[in-house]
Amino acid sequence: MKAIIMAGGFGTRLRPLTINVPKPMVPIGTIPMMEHVVHLLKKDGFNDLISLLFFQAEEIKNHFGDGRKFGVKMDYLQPTEDYGTAGAVRYAESFIDETILVISGDVMTDFNLEQAVQWHQERNSDATILLTRVENPLPYGIVIINDESRIVRFLEKPSWGEAFSDTINTGIYILEPHTVRLIPPRSNFDFSQNLFPLMLSKKMALHGMVTDGYWRDVGNIDEYARAHQDLLAGQINLELGLEDKKLAEAQLFLGKNVQLGKDLDLRGVIVCGDNAAIADGAKIDNSVIGSRTRVGEGAEINHCVVWSDAKIGAESQLNRSIVCNRVRIGDNVALLDNVIVSDDSLVGNGATVKANCKIWPAKSVDEGAIVSSSLVWGEKWNRELFTESKVTGLALTEITPEMAVKIGGAFGAYLGQGKTVVTSRDASDTSRLLKRSLIAGFLAAGVSAHDLEMMPIPIVRYALRKGSYGAGVFIRHNPTDYNLMDFIFFNGDGLDMPTPKLKKVERLFFGEDFRRARLDEIGHLEMPQGVLEDYRADFVGSINAAAIRKAGFKVVIDYSNGGASLVFPTIFSQLGINLVDLNAFVDPRSFSRHPDELVQSIVQLSSIVKSLHADIGFLINPAAEKLTVVDENGYYVDNQLLLLLVTDLFLRTHPAHRIAVPVAASMGVEEIASRYSVEVIRVRNSHLAMMEAFHRGDVDFVGGTLGGFIFPGFQMGSDAILAAVTLLGMMAKEKVRLGELRGKYENYIRKTIKVPCPWSQKGTVMRRLITDTASKERQLIDGVRVIENTGWVLVAPDNLTAAFTILAESESRDDTEELVGRYKTLIEQAQG
Repeated sequence: MKAIIMAGGFGTRLRPLTINVPKPMVPIGTIPMMEHVVHLLKKDGFNDLISLLFFQAEEIKNHFGDGRKFGVKMDYLQPTEDYGTAGAVRYAESFIDETILVISGDVMTDFNLEQAVQWHQERNSDATILLTRVENPLPYGIVIINDESRIVRFLEKPSWGEAFSDTINTGIYILEPHTVRLIPPRSNFDFSQNLFPLMLSKKMALHGMVTDGYWRDVGNIDEYARAHQDLLAGQINLELGLEDKKLAEAQLFLGKNVQLGKDLDLRGVIVCGDNAAIADGAKIDNSVIGSRTRVGEGAEINHCVVWSDAKIGAESQLNRSIVCNRVRIGDNVALLDNVIVSDDSLVGNGATVKANCKIWPAKSVDEGAIVSSSLVWGEKWNRELFTESKVTGLALTEITPEMAVKIGGAFGAYLGQGKTVVTSRDASDTSRLLKRSLIAGFLAAGVSAHDLEMMPIPIVRYALRKGSYGAGVFIRHNPTDYNLMDFIFFNGDGLDMPTPKLKKVERLFFGEDFRRARLDEIGHLEMPQGVLEDYRADFVGSINAAAIRKAGFKVVIDYSNGGASLVFPTIFSQLGINLVDLNAFVDPRSFSRHPDELVQSIVQLSSIVKSLHADIGFLINPAAEKLTVVDENGYYVDNQLLLLLVTDLFLRTHPAHRIAVPVAASMGVEEIASRYSVEVIRVRNSHLAMMEAFHRGDVDFVGGTLGGFIFPGFQMGSDAILAAVTLLGMMAKEKVRLGELRGKYENYIRKTIKVPCPWSQKGTVMRRLITDTASKERQLIDGVRVIENTGWVLVAPDNLTAAFTILAESESRDDTEELVGRYKTLIEQAQG
């Protein structure tokens, strides 16, 4: 007999189990669902099979081949379009020359299908639907039959008010060839919506057979878990092909070469695939252990499904969870109820994954981490919620409105009731949504919010310095990746909030035990007035306005559709600058620029500066912290060159004894400073470190490597508007343009690469670096900066990815390449 297997759709409701495998290949026990279906068909006399393929077809083909290994003949068809359930069967018309059975490849059943075909033929039916009775019929198609088993009515996915029967359509059909020909070829046609109503209208013989036996549609995670409960309880008769063995209180079904340790506590029904290994002292109750999976000493696995090639560490406890292929669970890990850990993920030693969390494929959970919400896309989940002064994650995937409310609640609980937070955001609608969620968390914790709406970061810092606030926060799309969101937190004085404070917030967030306000303690939301006007007035009072007016500059400026467009035009008009504006309006859809778009913007800015014979061009990022510059000849000034030019101009025009730059800054800074007898100190590669150096009062200027600068007087942090105007003031005083200065500073050759390194090996690599460079001149500030004869190299572990960054600089391209290559080899060798 012949059968058609409908080999599944995308399996969306089974995600993340179906991220890397098609739904029919998700295992029940240790065998893919579709293989169970093939075994059933073979047992009931169906030897000639055709699979209609949809998603990830090659994996199904590779598993079943021509079918001989399973005792059947297997052919494949893959419709070129979505023709619907019935339309897909019509696509296989050339195969259908006799009564045909249609069954899904992702259904669990032990129905007697041979008997069903006989029943169909005895009634001369044109089509028969196999039916079953269930407690909750709402997710299915309900069917009513008469005394002759003819179908008289059916309804797809009813409400309870429409649930006129508990008899449902199982999706298993027996069809005659002439019935299949009713389906229009290469058209979207559904069995329940189209074919069966057509047959009823034609008064054709459409029967429903209420079938004895087990049936379950494994359509979602809950149904998948229930299918395993039923399997282990013996409610479904499946061919597992395993040795049946009784051991103490446990009934074991064992594959080939299963290794069982000593002093095991095994209970209920346990299924183990080929070459599985269970170490001494393990406790397992009613669970499935996949092929080649290793269970460590003393591990406890209760009512779990563990797929193939996984490793469960010693003393770990897994409860009612699903662990997928190639997962590594460390020692002393706890997976609480209904956790899913997807393919190729790593859960570090001592980590806890709380109930109902889903870890999507290829995630890394650090040692000791507590995961309390699902990890979807993104590379890893740190023990640390905060990196520097920020929370960063994928918009609406990792950072969701729900998470923002929780962060707001934890942060508000840390600040304490009665405090006030200044809030602002970039122009995007996503930032607006997340800011409102964050504010909701503040208010619920009894903390008030003064919302500056879309003011850029420098104005947030200014408001904090001038007011009496507990803290501030700015929400934006990450400047380098518009898919990422940043929550940036500030101290009440406008500085980036330091790590020790944020660690306390982090503990509250993960502990989830922070206090909510009573109804009479809820915070208030206000929109303060006059902040922008005060900023403008203090800004103009802090600069050499007369020199700038006298110079009569012509300037082209690109505001990146950000909040700076609300500030800069008025200030420039007060300084008598001939201004050409680009993107000088706030655009909620231009919240960030992809690197390719940024390059295009710089090219456009360069062209306009050159064609208008302007003195300089500025591009200000949406948060108004970073400055990109084009000189009077239309040539782009990269960040390192800009640092050298600004440092030179500052030391020409300002008295100074000490300046600070990040550890990654060019060695040209020391060359410039030596001409003015100025000391250079290097700090960590973070804005917080730059601000702290300036705030201590022992430096006169801080130059950044990403287009940010801190000048004395008006601000304590990077302010691109202030940097642009200060640069104009220094150019006016020296009567010089950047194009005239750049030549002497373009002889430094830099190169940056990333070298992959597992998180677990980073400490080992750092130890090797410290040992191997002990005899060299070096700086241990943020990574290891080594001074070599030909230049210098900085090697630092990446904060966000499983990699090291190598940055080298010299005055020769060959020397730079040699430095990069040498330290790349060192990192690779240190990993073993």
